[in-house]
Amino acid sequence: MAADSKPRVRFAPSPTGYLHVGGARTALFNWLFARHEGGTFILRVEDTDVERNKPELVDGILDGLRWLGVQWDEGPYFQSQRMDLYRAAAERLVASGSAFACYCKAIQYAGADAVVEGEEGAEKAARTPPCPCRDMAPAERQEKERQGLPRAIRFATPRTGVTRFEDAVFGPREVQNAEIEDFVLLRSSGVPTYQLGAVVDDIDMRITHIIRGADHLSNTPKQALLYAALGAPAPIFAHVPLILGADRTRLSKRHGATSVGSYSEEGFLPEAFRNFLALLGWSTGSDEEFLRTSELIARFTLSGISRTNAIFDRPKLEWFNSQYLQKLPLEELLPYVKAELQRAGLWRDAWDAAEREWFAHTVDLLRPRTRLLPDFATWARAFFSDDFDYDAEARAKFWKDHKLPDLLGKLAAALDALADWNHDACDHALRALAEAEGVKAGLLINATRVAIVGRAVAPPLFETMVVLGKDRVVSRLRRALPHVAAP
Repeated sequence: MAADSKPRVRFAPSPTGYLHVGGARTALFNWLFARHEGGTFILRVEDTDVERNKPELVDGILDGLRWLGVQWDEGPYFQSQRMDLYRAAAERLVASGSAFACYCKAIQYAGADAVVEGEEGAEKAARTPPCPCRDMAPAERQEKERQGLPRAIRFATPRTGVTRFEDAVFGPREVQNAEIEDFVLLRSSGVPTYQLGAVVDDIDMRITHIIRGADHLSNTPKQALLYAALGAPAPIFAHVPLILGADRTRLSKRHGATSVGSYSEEGFLPEAFRNFLALLGWSTGSDEEFLRTSELIARFTLSGISRTNAIFDRPKLEWFNSQYLQKLPLEELLPYVKAELQRAGLWRDAWDAAEREWFAHTVDLLRPRTRLLPDFATWARAFFSDDFDYDAEARAKFWKDHKLPDLLGKLAAALDALADWNHDACDHALRALAEAEGVKAGLLINATRVAIVGRAVAPPLFETMVVLGKDRVVSRLRRALPHVAAP
C-alpha cells in the first residue's frame, strides 16, 4: 500500500446464517479501523453457495449491521453477480501454468471440488494421493477436453519451498509448500471456491488490509500463493482471536443467543453492544471499559488486537448495557425508550409534545434501575399505564397487616387534601399519618409503593409519587383498597 493511500477493508459474510457475534465483531473491527484511518469499509456478500443461501438471510445480515451501527461505504457487492470475473481469473491461471484442469470425481482426493461430509469422509480425503491430472500428458488432456468431460480447475501449488506472509496480530508466518494441496479454484459446476472468489474480489476491490477471524489462518498461505500467481501484491493480514463461551469452547447456540438480531430483540442498546464487542479481543492498553463509539474510533489500532481467544461473558454484556442506560445523554436514550413503549402498545403521542418534559423526567428517574430496554414496559409499566398488576410476592410481603386498608384509605384522603404536590409535602403527609396512627412509616411506605406501581422495588417512593401526579396516586390508592383487604 502506498504511504499516502487510505486503507480499504471489507466484511464478506456468507448468507448461510444470520449475523452472529463472531461475524459482527469482525465487521466492527474492520469498520473501526477504516474510520480511524479515514479509509473505506466495503460490504461484500459471498453468496455462491446456491443451495444454502437464502434471501432472508441476506436481509438479516444487513439489518444486523445497521442495528449495530456499522455502515458500509461501498456495496453490498454480491459474488453471485461476478461469476465471469472468477472464471476468467481461473482460466488466466491455467494459461500461465499456475493452475490446471482436473477431471477427477469431486470427492476422490484431498482438496476436492465438493465438500466431503463427515469425519470418515474427511479422513478418506486426507489419505488419498495427489491429483494425477497435474502431470497428465498433453495428448491425454486434449482427449478429455474433446470428450467434454466435466472439469474443475486446481491451483498448481509449488512442490518445494516455503510460503511466507506477515500477520499484523500473530507476526511472521510460514508454511512448507509440500503441506499445501493442489486446492480447487473453480468447481466443475463453474462455481468458484472461497479461495478464488475472495482473492479475485480483494484484488479487484483494491483491499489493503484483511481483518478476519483466526480460523482463516490456514487459508492465508493458499491465498498468498494466489496473489503472487495473479501478479498482485498481498494485502496486510490481521487475524483476530476467536470468541469462546464461558466454558472455553467455541461460541455456539448452546451458550445462548449468538445472532446479533437476538440481542436487538432482547433490548440491548446498539452502542453498548458495540462497546462490549470491541473489547472482545482488543484493548486500548488501559483499564477503561466504558468507551463511546467516538472514543473507540479514535483509539482503534491493529496493534491492540490480542493473540489470545476472547470470552463472551453475558453478565458483562448486561453490565455494559446498564451502564449505557444510566450514562447516555438523556436525549439520546429517549428515542429507544419511545420505540420500546411503542412495541408494547404503551406510547402516547403527548409524550413527544406537551408532556415531553414529564416523559424525560420519568425515564431519568427509572433508568438507574433498568438493565434492558423492555424494563421500561415491564416492571416500570405502571409509570406509563394505569393497567398494571400487583406483584404477588409484593402483596404477600407488604399488604399483610390488617390495619392497612384503613391506613391507605386515610393516606389517600390526606394526599388528596394537599395544596402543593411535591416530594416534601407527600413525605410529611405520610409520616404524619404514621405517627398519628402509631405505626412505623416503613409500613405505609412499602404498602403504598405496591399500591401505586404494583411492585416492591421501584424508584424512591416520594419521587415516584411526584412523577405520577396527585390524581393517579390518590386513585390508585383507593383502587387498591379492596385488594389490600382481601385475604
